[in-house]
Amino acid sequence: MKLSVASSELLKALTKASGVVPSRSTLPILENYLFDLSRDNLKITATDLEVSITTSLIVKGEENGKVAIPAKRLIETIRALPATDLIFSTDIGSKKVTMTTKNGEYRLASESSEDYPVVSVPKTDGELALERDDLMRIINQTAFAVSTDELRPAMMGVLFQIKRGEIRAVATDGHRLVRIASSAISSAKIERDVIIPAKALNILAKSLEEKSSSISIDESQAVFNFGSTVLISRLIAEKYPNYESVIPNDNDKQLLVNKNELLQSVRRIALYASSTTHQIRFSLKKNSLTLSSEDIDFGSEASENLTCDYSAEGMDIGFNANYVVDMLSHLDMDEVIFLFSTPTRAGIVKPAKQKEGEDLLMLVMPVRLNT
Repeated sequence: MKLSVASSELLKALTKASGVVPSRSTLPILENYLFDLSRDNLKITATDLEVSITTSLIVKGEENGKVAIPAKRLIETIRALPATDLIFSTDIGSKKVTMTTKNGEYRLASESSEDYPVVSVPKTDGELALERDDLMRIINQTAFAVSTDELRPAMMGVLFQIKRGEIRAVATDGHRLVRIASSAISSAKIERDVIIPAKALNILAKSLEEKSSSISIDESQAVFNFGSTVLISRLIAEKYPNYESVIPNDNDKQLLVNKNELLQSVRRIALYASSTTHQIRFSLKKNSLTLSSEDIDFGSEASENLTCDYSAEGMDIGFNANYVVDMLSHLDMDEVIFLFSTPTRAGIVKPAKQKEGEDLLMLVMPVRLNT
């Protein structure tokens, strides 16, 4: 294999694929990029066997070939170089890859492409078109609430419910839940529920640059096409919890408050909460919200008052401050609505004004207050 390419263009392609490469693996070959040159088209592939990404770029090809190159050393070298032209060449006999610039030469040990797992795009029933901004919004509004508990694998992904004219995405870790429904899609030929791992979605969010993208799904994999890049992820083959059953429909106590003021206040008050429970207290009275916390072990406490719109009977309810901060940070409206029932039932959080074509709901479970 022999080719020449601008270092800046190569770095973009390597960065897109870098999130998939495992830092350590029981299969050392996975710690490599696979380079596949055909004429002037270079395909770079990375996989951890669960998620795979292949991106293409135009180069000046001289000799076709395939080779596996150590990912960490390669990308660190390219990042350290100034903008320059690179010449890649391989020596099959010595299993070396040589990178040459006008000022230097760098040699890396390579692996045989035959040892690299085969990554192929599965045949699917149809595609679902999504604009970049719409897909990014769905990912950003849900992936933060996914569970990291490997004993609950279904909740380690985002549930996508694909219907004609609508896509619904749901994430929960058992303490909080996010549900977003969007009509910003083309009419779907496929109608089904699938669970896509959060890791794949987070890599996708970092790699998306092109304006348009598409999703296609087979029985076990989801395929995301965006520009010159294809990301393939295994689906989580588990049954998702019945999330609808935990969303209360009789929360009649409504709090309307400025989102940014509340977010900043929660962050300050959380500094004085217990490092174990992160508990903060919402004390509600007519048009008044008092936030407070205390850390008995260190004898510290704090409270703040916020003006708000609240006319129901007074109540105190406790929450984990981290969950409240996460939810408010992912809402982009100026005002938010909290809907409460009792101090022991889940609170619902919504933007005061929904984005056109979208229905966003967040839920957070309360914590038992210290008396």
